[in-house]
Amino acid sequence: MELTVTQENFSRALSAVGRVATNKAGLPILNNILLRTDGKRLLVAATNLEIATTQYIGAKIAKPGAITIPARLITEFVGSLPKGSIDLKVTNDNLHISSGHFNSIINGVIADDFPELPTINEESSISYSIGIEDFKQAVSQTIITASNDSTRPVLTGVYWHSHEGNLFLAATDGYRLSERRLVETKSDVSAIIPVQTLQEVLRNINETAEEVDILFDETQVRFRINEAEIISRLVDGNFPDYRQLIPAKSDTKATVDKQEFVRVTKIAGLFARESGGSVVVTVDPDKNTVSLHSVASELGENTSELEAKITGDGSITLNSRYLSEALSVLDTDTLEFSFSGKLSPCILKSTKKDTNYYHVIMPLKS
Repeated sequence: MELTVTQENFSRALSAVGRVATNKAGLPILNNILLRTDGKRLLVAATNLEIATTQYIGAKIAKPGAITIPARLITEFVGSLPKGSIDLKVTNDNLHISSGHFNSIINGVIADDFPELPTINEESSISYSIGIEDFKQAVSQTIITASNDSTRPVLTGVYWHSHEGNLFLAATDGYRLSERRLVETKSDVSAIIPVQTLQEVLRNINETAEEVDILFDETQVRFRINEAEIISRLVDGNFPDYRQLIPAKSDTKATVDKQEFVRVTKIAGLFARESGGSVVVTVDPDKNTVSLHSVASELGENTSELEAKITGDGSITLNSRYLSEALSVLDTDTLEFSFSGKLSPCILKSTKKDTNYYHVIMPLKS
């Protein structure tokens, strides 16, 4: 193999795929990045057997071929080189790299030992093209409520599914739940995508990306963003029927300014650290206020109020971190906060008429 690439493109591709390279299941080859010519392009790829990520970059190919190189060394080395062209040449399983005054030889491993990169049959798969901003927002709004408990693998991903003509994303860790309506669909989809995969896709989004192309088959999902591809296994299992956890109606509702709610929640959280993060949220129709009360036994206590439009009354105890994280992903100026008594779930949603996002938080026992 002999070719020339630019430092900027090569470094960007190595950084993107290098995150996936890992020494898993006692396979040292997974620590390596695969470099392989493909027509007039260079394929840069890595896999951990759960996720495979590839990047294509333009190259001047003098001689086709392939090699695998230790991911960390090649990524950090190329990232340290000055901008300009880099010449790559493989001799006896060694990669010779030269750029300006820099010349190095990195010991490689033949590409034949690298696991075969997964593929998806486009003809038999379900496909979507999602606008970048919608994709980023929908994923960000749902991955925060996914579980990290490996004993319940179906909860460690985001559930992509069709329902009544729309594609929905949902995730829950048993303490909170989020649901986002994304696009209309005529296809029947039911797939749990690992959070790690979705985080990797978010990292691969750059300023030039306009759409994410998504393909689902029975066991895998593929994301394509410009010249980047990420293929991942789906989580095996059935996601719980979460819709029954979303209350159909609430007795107590408060419409509040989001930024003010963020502020009082942040302040209440400072005093809630020693009490497991618990804050008592009280809705007072006489004063038209929502108040957050938190106690730090050794430091003091805090009560913060904000004005609200209110229906009903009552109080509920919530985890302040869960509340803060929900507010951080709600895209609205005003929101509706609702619940029915101390033991029922509370719902946060935008006051927009056709809201596409619901965030549910289970109460703490006070």
